[in-house]
Amino acid sequence: MHGDTILLMTFVFALVAAFAGGVVARALRLPPIVGYLVGGLVVSPFTPGFIGDSDAMNQLSEVGVMFMMFSTGLHFSLKDLFEVKGIAVPGAILQIVLGTLAGYALALAFGWSAEAGVMLGLSVSIASTVVLIKNLTDAGLYQTHGGRVATGWLIVEDLATVVILVVLPVVFGPGEVSGAELALGLAEALVKTVVFVALMLVVGSRVLPWVLNKIARFCPSELFQLAVVVIALGTAMVASMLFDLSVALGAFLAGVVVSGSKLSHRVAAEAIPFKDLFSIIFFASVGMMVNPTTLAAHMGELVALVALIMVGKWFINMVLGVVLSAGLRGTLTVAAGLSQIGEFSFIIGQTGMALGILSAEQYTLILGGAVVSIALNSFVFKAIGPIEHWMRGHERLAALYERHVRHFAAPQNDLHDHVVVVGYGHAGQCVTEVLKNLEIPGLLVERELETAEEAEADGLSVLVGDAANSEILAHAHLDTARVLVIASSGDAAAEAITHEARAIAPELHIVTRAEDEDGLAALVAAGANEVVRPELEGGIELMRHTMIDLGYTPRQIQDYANELRASDYEALGNNAQGARRRAFERLAASLSEVELEWKTVEAGSSAAERTLGELDLRAQTGANAVALRRDDDVMLFIDAQTTLHAGDKVGLIGTPEQVEAATRLFS
Repeated sequence: MHGDTILLMTFVFALVAAFAGGVVARALRLPPIVGYLVGGLVVSPFTPGFIGDSDAMNQLSEVGVMFMMFSTGLHFSLKDLFEVKGIAVPGAILQIVLGTLAGYALALAFGWSAEAGVMLGLSVSIASTVVLIKNLTDAGLYQTHGGRVATGWLIVEDLATVVILVVLPVVFGPGEVSGAELALGLAEALVKTVVFVALMLVVGSRVLPWVLNKIARFCPSELFQLAVVVIALGTAMVASMLFDLSVALGAFLAGVVVSGSKLSHRVAAEAIPFKDLFSIIFFASVGMMVNPTTLAAHMGELVALVALIMVGKWFINMVLGVVLSAGLRGTLTVAAGLSQIGEFSFIIGQTGMALGILSAEQYTLILGGAVVSIALNSFVFKAIGPIEHWMRGHERLAALYERHVRHFAAPQNDLHDHVVVVGYGHAGQCVTEVLKNLEIPGLLVERELETAEEAEADGLSVLVGDAANSEILAHAHLDTARVLVIASSGDAAAEAITHEARAIAPELHIVTRAEDEDGLAALVAAGANEVVRPELEGGIELMRHTMIDLGYTPRQIQDYANELRASDYEALGNNAQGARRRAFERLAASLSEVELEWKTVEAGSSAAERTLGELDLRAQTGANAVALRRDDDVMLFIDAQTTLHAGDKVGLIGTPEQVEAATRLFS
């Protein structure tokens, strides 16, 4: 029985272990990825207890790679790739060459053969796209210029890996290889790649969105969800089986093609649960492949390898950032994202074992380096801000990266009575648009170069920099400003900006937004004067429209909204029925423009045990039923489905004649 269900048991126990590891990692303030990796190690064949099937989990992890790359393609347009090609293409190629040479030198220092050195070098030079996207998203850097460069860089590396996997068996396989045979193998791989990409961009870009539109229009929702899965996995398998390409590249191109559909946002939402689940399986499967005993026996080599992956590659990419003039923050993002290795390194290592070049111990060392670098990579992202702050303090050093970066005119020295807006997203644009219409001087602080250029084209005065991680606010003349509006996303960044702004200008009025109650409390403690919660404000706006439909006057509606806000938003929480009732009672007591009366539904009346829809109260009497008291509860915003019971008190709005007519129905 155990053998028949080993795949199921491995899947379940790996999920349980990954969940437990993720919870513990969260409690210890570690990245969840660390917990997922440790969870995989717990159910691996190399630790006591349950012995999972690592080969089966490896196959399931491929599904995680497909969904991650499909989601990446959905949010990464070809336009974005072409915009960064001047940095991503030469950068990826140079980094593969330099990384391979560094890994080759380290392998020779270990006493490995030259062939094994090449395998180690190639494994070290190729980073994991799955890990990159995960950490970019967690750090809020995926949509930034540096995030796009890093993603494009990894896509180029993925394409290079296709060529590498074709060349390795030809060069290191048995027998002599002529130059003609090598050229033929390379040409065949390139032709297959070009044909597949052309088919996806020319044919797939027309067929797949059309299919999705038809399914969304004529089929139930579960078929649309199934269609998303089929497109993501099916395209990946076609790329692998018919064109000898990686499933990651196939899934990525499927996402790029589908992103042109009007339904791309719905597709992304449907793919998220699958992506999240199987990406956890991917990290757990990586943990299952590591043999702790072997790593302990080669601890010195493991430390050296991890140092090369995380520190050596970081320095290589920082040097390339100077050569390519990629901008300081963009270079730091790329260097952080590529300071790890992953799935393609495993494939190269497995190829080396199949060719008899790498031993099992050497392959395990590569796996160990991957696991440690993946676990620590998120900490490298946390260091981006402090490192950038330090480097910008050395102007000549920062200037090496900013040679071809456009510089914006500094704000006027006599700037005063202005409004400083941080972030030019949708919220920031709304604020700056109003400021322009009212002819109030404004200053925008934006960290992304392209967005800053767009804002300057719109006629705004712009400071380029990250207000949360640099001294940029010192140049915003906060001491003479009227208001600071923090419209950028992320409670942590807003809290840091608030602290800095309050230190510079103690009397400045600061307005920001919070994602949840904890963020609201932290921002208030940091010194924010006003904190807006968009979700709750959306609920108040829904209430406003509802009460307009119910016949309330604007003054009454505003009183109710003010009452809700005065309770520190608690009145819209899950456990705030009392606050809602008090707010409504005050509203009811304040009514003066219309007649509001509470009438009791008597037993045996024509209204008892009937719904408001069946009673058709408004058509029969002209009065509106706007609330219901039943025992000690007050029901607000009752609708046609509300059933009236004997003893209920109905709040009626209308003229005296209309209320009297309704009273007769209740008697």
